[in-house]
Amino acid sequence: MQTEKRWLKSVLVAAEKCEFQMPWERGARREEMILRRERQEVPEALSA
Repeated sequence: MQTEKRWLKSVLVAAEKCEFQMPWERGARREEMILRRERQEVPEALSA
Protein backbone atom coordinates (compact mmCIF):
# COMPACT_ATOMS: atom_id res chain seq x y z
CA MET A 1 0.00 0.00 0.00
CA GLN A 2 1.40 3.39 -1.01
CA THR A 3 1.05 6.35 1.28
CA GLU A 4 0.31 9.78 -0.07
CA LYS A 5 2.96 12.36 0.77
CA ARG A 6 0.75 15.36 1.57
CA TRP A 7 3.63 17.26 3.13
CA LEU A 8 5.60 17.01 -0.10
CA LYS A 9 2.68 18.38 -2.11
CA SER A 10 2.29 21.29 0.29
CA VAL A 11 6.02 22.05 0.14
CA LEU A 12 5.95 22.09 -3.66
CA VAL A 13 2.93 24.42 -3.68
CA ALA A 14 4.65 26.75 -1.21
CA ALA A 15 7.85 26.72 -3.28
CA GLU A 16 5.93 27.77 -6.40
CA LYS A 17 4.48 30.76 -4.52
CA CYS A 18 7.91 31.91 -3.32
CA GLU A 19 9.12 35.07 -5.08
CA PHE A 20 12.57 35.14 -3.51
CA GLN A 21 15.47 34.57 -5.90
CA MET A 22 18.61 32.82 -4.82
CA PRO A 23 21.94 34.45 -5.75
CA TRP A 24 22.70 31.90 -8.46
CA GLU A 25 19.35 32.64 -10.12
CA ARG A 26 20.18 36.35 -10.41
CA GLY A 27 23.54 35.85 -12.14
CA ALA A 28 22.67 36.84 -15.70
CA ARG A 29 20.47 39.76 -14.67
CA ARG A 30 23.07 41.02 -12.19
CA GLU A 31 25.86 40.79 -14.75
CA GLU A 32 23.79 42.74 -17.27
CA MET A 33 23.12 45.46 -14.70
CA ILE A 34 26.83 45.75 -13.84
CA LEU A 35 27.79 46.04 -17.52
CA ARG A 36 25.14 48.70 -18.09
CA ARG A 37 26.43 50.68 -15.10
CA GLU A 38 30.05 50.42 -16.30
CA ARG A 39 29.06 51.70 -19.75
CA GLN A 40 27.45 54.77 -18.18
CA GLU A 41 30.48 55.54 -15.98
CA VAL A 42 33.03 55.48 -18.83
CA PRO A 43 33.48 59.09 -19.96
CA GLU A 44 33.50 59.67 -23.70
CA ALA A 45 36.85 60.65 -25.17
CA LEU A 46 37.19 64.34 -25.98
CA SER A 47 37.79 65.14 -29.62
CA ALA A 48 40.85 67.22 -30.49
